[in-house]
Amino acid sequence: MAKFKDDYQDAKLHEFHLKEEEDLVQVLAETKYNLPYIDLNQVFIENAALEVVPEKLAKEAMVGPFHIKGKSIDLAVRSPHFPETLALVKVLEKQGFFPNLFMASTKSIAKVHLRYEEISLSKNSSAGSLEIHSESLESLKEKTKTLSSARTAIQEIVDGGGVSTVSSLLEAILAASIGLGASDIHVEPEEDEIKLRFRIDGVLQELVSFPQKMFKLLSARIKLLSGMKITVSNKNQDGRFSIIIDNAEINIRASAIPGAYGESIVLRLLDPRNIKTGMESLGMDPFLLERVLKEITKPNGLIILTGPTGSGKTTSLYSFLQKIFSTEKKIITIEDPIEYHLPGITQTQTNKKKGYTFLEGLRSALRQDPDVIMVGEIRDGETAKIAIESALTGHIVFSTLHTNNAAGAIPRLIDLGVNAKTIPSALSLAIAQRLVRVLYPETKKSYSPTEEEHAKILNVLKHGISQGKDFSKYGIDISLVEKKGYVLFKPVPSEIAPTGYKGRLGVFEAVAADEEIEKIIPTNPSEREIREVAAKQGFLTMQEDGVIKSLKGITSIAEVERSVDLSEVY
Repeated sequence: MAKFKDDYQDAKLHEFHLKEEEDLVQVLAETKYNLPYIDLNQVFIENAALEVVPEKLAKEAMVGPFHIKGKSIDLAVRSPHFPETLALVKVLEKQGFFPNLFMASTKSIAKVHLRYEEISLSKNSSAGSLEIHSESLESLKEKTKTLSSARTAIQEIVDGGGVSTVSSLLEAILAASIGLGASDIHVEPEEDEIKLRFRIDGVLQELVSFPQKMFKLLSARIKLLSGMKITVSNKNQDGRFSIIIDNAEINIRASAIPGAYGESIVLRLLDPRNIKTGMESLGMDPFLLERVLKEITKPNGLIILTGPTGSGKTTSLYSFLQKIFSTEKKIITIEDPIEYHLPGITQTQTNKKKGYTFLEGLRSALRQDPDVIMVGEIRDGETAKIAIESALTGHIVFSTLHTNNAAGAIPRLIDLGVNAKTIPSALSLAIAQRLVRVLYPETKKSYSPTEEEHAKILNVLKHGISQGKDFSKYGIDISLVEKKGYVLFKPVPSEIAPTGYKGRLGVFEAVAADEEIEKIIPTNPSEREIREVAAKQGFLTMQEDGVIKSLKGITSIAEVERSVDLSEVY
């Protein structure tokens, strides 16, 4: 029993010493060496940075390379005055690199040295299978722009078999996913085989199946690139890596969870080129777009986006930030996680382990003298209250709420404990959105609507007219609709667009906090009551927006119904 107690005390003492060292290093970094402090136990170690500094030199100099961008390389150092450290810095500078030094503890640097060993072990077990070649990716991408060509290219590699094909297989999967515009790659083990699926325009498409024996090698490669532990398969793990293709850096977020027949792996592709489209390309109708442009350029106010996960809220928020970006403005974001890096904008990521929540992030951001703040999500009452206060005190605040529609944002804020009297003064706009797939124009086919479709369309439009809306502004002749003198369009699959759709647009609705809304807020109104009052503002509902887009042949009525309920108008 005494031995057990001694072991426990030794472990606690060791833990205390490690914490003590971290604190000491942080103090020395700030007071003695004037260097930034870093805790690498909370940071992803990039393999590309390790490749620049040989393992032997890194260990001799007590240095841990952990991030590289272009010729700028970040190094964690035990002391900037070590002769070996100084010598290594000079070597890197002669090679054209620009080393950035960070103070770190022995434990942090040991983590980097352990990564060297993991890579070394993997290379020894499967020589050459770690490389991701940009040239190969770009060449493969051009050959895999259709679903059938992607299937053929990947299947040929699978049929080749052997350990040496794993690198080629991963390259082909990544290249095909980028060529097809996929947002996610799903590698799913089943009893006898592994299924590979891509999510394209929000819908999963199956590509090929391959043997279980190849999956173990493929998952090891993905884990190694992502910074996951290769030997762990009974716990969920997350990681990330990046690839360069067409001169663009694409970040890939990896997730692995244990399953009945092996780990299910999902790769989320974050292509910065996907968010460089302007606000005009989001799909907003001209009336709403004009109002949004007006509100986001005001000196203060709260703009909230609502909708389920995957409805495009983040893309819309980023487009707002890009629209108002200026060197004269300080813009700070608090995100979970940072999906795309925006130049000129200070982006921070929440970290629950460190206590950096949306609430703490918002409090910290306000101490940075910001003009614009983006809070990834309002999840609790304190965050909601501070967001409202910030909007009232000279800041533009963008954020999201999980509600089904725009009108639901106001009751939700009240439920979170926000003073109802402050909402109209702070809230500029609440916008709800969904994503619908766009019909591929080269192959879409017209047809006469069914009686059921016609009834739904007519019901939505007549309800809008009863609220004073003029659909002729959107090119809709209501008399023709009443006579069923119109056509709808449906998707026709092709090589370029396997589902008959290509790309996605938003369908939107909005509520502005005007005088009429202000009058009813003290009564704790329901969503329905807010919708009835907001109808006079002239914004389309998501139902009306979706119907107009289907009548114009932008999307199909079936696709609208997949995202928006047309059976009950509001």
